Amino acid sequence: MTIPVRARNDPAQYDDLVDAWWDEGGAFAALHWLARARAQLVPPAARGAVLVDVGCGGGLLAPHVGGYRHVGIDVSDSALRVARTHGVTPVRADAARLPLRDGVADVVVAGEVFEHVTDLDAVVAEIARVLRPGGTLVCDTINATAWARFSLVAVGERMPGGPPPRCHDPALFVPPERLRASCARAGIELAVRGLRFSVRDYAGYLLSRHGAVRMLPTRSLAAVYQGFGRKTFA
Repeated sequence: MTIPVRARNDPAQYDDLVDAWWDEGGAFAALHWLARARAQLVPPAARGAVLVDVGCGGGLLAPHVGGYRHVGIDVSDSALRVARTHGVTPVRADAARLPLRDGVADVVVAGEVFEHVTDLDAVVAEIARVLRPGGTLVCDTINATAWARFSLVAVGERMPGGPPPRCHDPALFVPPERLRASCARAGIELAVRGLRFSVRDYAGYLLSRHGAVRMLPTRSLAAVYQGFGRKTFA
C-alpha cells in the first residue's frame, strides 16, 4: 500500500497508519515507549476513578492504567475504533473543546499532544476545566529547540522507531516555560523533567526491530520532556 505524502501535522496520517497502532516495531513504536513512561507518573486508581486520555490514539496507554475508567479523546475515528478494542471509552472531540463536564476527571493524561495543537492555552484550559480540584495532570511533549528539530525531525523521522515522516510541525513545539505558565494560569502547578531513550535498549531494538525501549529521566529538557502537576484551585 502506498502511503500518501501529507502536510506536516496532518491528522489524516493517523488514518493512513491505522494498522500500525499496536505493532511495537512499526511506525508508532516510540509511542509505546512513551506510554509506558507516562504511565509511571499516573497514581494508582481509587474505586470509580476516571482517567481522561487526551489524544489517546489507538489506546496505547490502556494496558498500563488498570483500575481507571479510561476515557479516550481523539480527532481520529479510525484510532478511536482501535482504542475501543483495548477497553477505552472513545470520544471524538477536539482537545480544545472537550465534551465532558467540569471536574469529571481524577487524572488527565496528555501524551504527545501539545506539540500538535495551534492553541495551547485553550487546550490547557479545557484540561483544567475537566480535572477535579486536587486531580493530576500527566503529560509529555517536545521542546522548541534546535536540538529537538534536529534529533526528532531531521534525523528522527528517518530512524527506526522514530516518529512517522511529517508527523510533527516544529513551529508548534512547546518550550517548558510556556507550558508551565499556561498551566499556572489554569490552576495547575506543573513540574517538568527531560526524557531520553536508553541507548542500550535502542541498540537492541535496532538489531531486532522489537522489544521495549526504556525512556529514562534526564536533567536535559532539550528534546522530549514530561510534566506532572496537580490542579490547585477550582
